[in-house]
Amino acid sequence: MQKKTVSILLIIGIILAINFLSNEFFLRFDTTKDKTYTLSKATKDILRNLEDPITVTSYFTGNLPPQYAKTLNDFKDLLKEYNTRSKGMVNFEFVDPIKDPAKEQEAVQSGIQPLLINVREKDEVVQKKAFMGASIKRGESTELLPFIAPEGPMEYQLTTAIKKLAVLDKPSIGFLQGHGEPKLADIAQVNEALSVLYNIENVDLSTGEEIPPRFKTVVILNPQDSFVSPDLELLDRYLGGGGNIVLAFNAVSGDFQTVSGNALQIGLVEWLQEKGINILYNFVLDASSGSIGVQQRQGMFTFNTQVQFPFFPNVSNFNEHPITQGIDQVIFPFASPIDMIGAGTLSFTPLVQTSEKSATQSPPVTFDVQRQWRATDFPLGRQTIGALVEGDFGNSGLQSRMVIFTDGDFVAAGGRGMSNADNYALLVNSVDFLSDDTGLIDLRTKGVSSRPIKDLEDSKKTMYKWANFIIPILFVVILGIIRNQRNRNKRIRRLQETYV
Repeated sequence: MQKKTVSILLIIGIILAINFLSNEFFLRFDTTKDKTYTLSKATKDILRNLEDPITVTSYFTGNLPPQYAKTLNDFKDLLKEYNTRSKGMVNFEFVDPIKDPAKEQEAVQSGIQPLLINVREKDEVVQKKAFMGASIKRGESTELLPFIAPEGPMEYQLTTAIKKLAVLDKPSIGFLQGHGEPKLADIAQVNEALSVLYNIENVDLSTGEEIPPRFKTVVILNPQDSFVSPDLELLDRYLGGGGNIVLAFNAVSGDFQTVSGNALQIGLVEWLQEKGINILYNFVLDASSGSIGVQQRQGMFTFNTQVQFPFFPNVSNFNEHPITQGIDQVIFPFASPIDMIGAGTLSFTPLVQTSEKSATQSPPVTFDVQRQWRATDFPLGRQTIGALVEGDFGNSGLQSRMVIFTDGDFVAAGGRGMSNADNYALLVNSVDFLSDDTGLIDLRTKGVSSRPIKDLEDSKKTMYKWANFIIPILFVVILGIIRNQRNRNKRIRRLQETYV
């Protein structure tokens, strides 16, 4: 009896110790392929360096359908780990606004609007209000996550909001002006995305003043006017001093009014050639391309028809790199090929390439929108139209980086009617890669990936099916063998003369 009491007390003590340790240390095993549930180094560094407490108020409706309930559970687990990793600097609470009208009004006033979701009740589908957002506060400052999407980049959203509150002195990003570049107001989505982590300012080279070193990166987006020698010298000195540049410009341009395409000589091609970066005054054509609207007449009626236009390469297979991570599809109107001349001191990494069925044409060209293109019209392989160039640009011993896209229209306002979220994300990713040393860029597209078994290869399908069938049976058999062996050993001990 005494032994049983000691055993029970020992078990209770072990349970209490485990509970105590679980509150002090957060432990979770992540078996996902891309470590979806493992905090990144960037997040850990930000949480470790918090100086003031952060409070996260999560507004989530209870009794959500399974696909939304999983988001609630994942967000809870994430906040628990944030609390542990930050040593209590990140505190959180969960509120169900539907149960309390005052809390519902509080959520709406803070900017978190309810969603209408479909819920099955009594063999019918009804729509109900649901809140799935959060408010993050530091002192009097507040950041909002209006909607936490299922399987979305949850860690990126939360870490970015915390960093925005915690870091008061944000690094600066410069957007070059004075050569016909779009204003910041014309690229509002880019400005909004970058303003989370950076101070966005205009840079004007016409003053003749040096580009201040406080600019982590200077963006040169879709210039239309020529660069004079003093401008290029200022850019050279900025690069030589360790600065970074994102350059997206056109070496060729097309005009649908005159149905023609010509070279756009603004001095940047020659400037890059001095550094061993070769951009040809050629149009890149791709069998995988975007389309344009063409007016056609049939009888008394005129209507628009979408026709493929190979001068608009449609890139959907990007080289693996943090800049292109999560980018699905971008159309590059009137791009040119880019490569390196010889083996210099700079390294060249292709980022964006056309399909294996491509071609090039030298200007001037006349566009024939009615042309029936054949496979033989695209004899060339992949053409690089976006690249990362790294190294010492000014023989100063300082390393600089340039991300170059041979098309400026892909992200400019309007984007010839083809801009989408990926267009903006590609530019934002480029700036993040050059400017943000915390590694948050790796989290932008981090989410829960669904991998249905029907999408697997046949061999893997067969392996998983047999594993699901055999492993439980094997487990039961092994358990039976162990129990049988234990019982056999007991019987043997009982037959011994010394057994009491």
